Amino acid sequence: MVREETSAKGKRGHDPVRGAGTTRFREKREAILAAAAQAINEQGAKGMTFADVARRVGLNTTSVTYYFKRKEDLAAACFEHTLGELQVMLDEALTRPTPRERVAHYIALNMERLTRIEAGDTQPFAILSDLRATEGAVRSRLMAGWQRVFRTTRLLWGQAKTRTLTDLHGARAHVLLENTFWLPIWVARYDLDQYPRVGDRLMDVLASGIARPSDAWAPEPIELTHDAVPAREAFLLAATRLINELGYHGASVQRIASELNVTKGSFYHHLDAKDDLVIACYGRSFEAIAEAQRVADARGGSQWQRLSDVIATLLDVQFGERGPLLRSTALSGLEPAMRDAMVARSNRIARRYAGTISDGIAEGSMRAVDPLVASQALMALQNAAFDMRKWAGTMPRERAIAMYASTLLFGMFDDRAAE
Repeated sequence: MVREETSAKGKRGHDPVRGAGTTRFREKREAILAAAAQAINEQGAKGMTFADVARRVGLNTTSVTYYFKRKEDLAAACFEHTLGELQVMLDEALTRPTPRERVAHYIALNMERLTRIEAGDTQPFAILSDLRATEGAVRSRLMAGWQRVFRTTRLLWGQAKTRTLTDLHGARAHVLLENTFWLPIWVARYDLDQYPRVGDRLMDVLASGIARPSDAWAPEPIELTHDAVPAREAFLLAATRLINELGYHGASVQRIASELNVTKGSFYHHLDAKDDLVIACYGRSFEAIAEAQRVADARGGSQWQRLSDVIATLLDVQFGERGPLLRSTALSGLEPAMRDAMVARSNRIARRYAGTISDGIAEGSMRAVDPLVASQALMALQNAAFDMRKWAGTMPRERAIAMYASTLLFGMFDDRAAE
């Protein structure tokens, strides 16, 4: 716990700029950033307050403004810290000689970090859900930092010599990053001494995929009917797209209403509050996934065929215009009880994937992998695909779906997807 300061300048009239290099200054600034990251992860960047951050570190509110003049500055510093730590891990991973070793080392570094967090030895990163809700020069700076992280991740596979390989490495980088962002949501269900094993099992899926080497990608897409109420579907579709693009707090009620060219009163005709909107959007998305899984099971066929059909269908939804699935980034804006309920619903879908994979292993149509770990990796893949719709728009849709799906179904070091 950091001792409370008596004034914004401290006991000696200390100037924050001149004192920025002192150990005491750095320690308190880091303590504030850690507390703010916790607040952002629980309440979102806009829900975070100076008063709450000050309470967490034992300072008064005025003392926090000694380090950060505005709440937006504090949130931006938290996001920059996350991006900086990601960059450090990626730079270390790049020192390994081969793509497989680089990815394995990056996964190991993430598992070590999560182990330290669970043990109470360090603080979690601020999740980047609200990064896109920032504005102006701050947004430009943060998005430039994110681009550096993405490009460095792509370099784990080396310099691409063709446009096709650049596309493939980009898909792999995106799925890898999303899996490390999704890890904290589900890994806490394991005992701490199991974390290294979870990391190994995740790396096994990333390295060699879920399919057998001899399996072919030949999905039969499913026609979904979850958008049976056109007016409500249009409303939820617009909200889902904006929340995915701008985050929970960036997608205001006014902005959603403007997207549909209706009044805010029309919003409240559909739903009582914004949290109700997010829950309805999640409900729509979860039902689309569940419907695809049910239809695939009803069709019969091998478990590999069923899984291929579901993944291809959901990626088509994410890449297309008919309506994306709501991203997990919206979770940070919900009240804890609602957030837990949405994660529980997500876990039920993941367990159904795990069942399909288990049955596929038993019948010999899939490779022997850890079904629980592989299912969570698939949840991350389908969740992240929305952000790659511009990437997907640069090639035929079927090719984009096959290339993106290959990252987990055939592994991140199988270049057949580039042929």
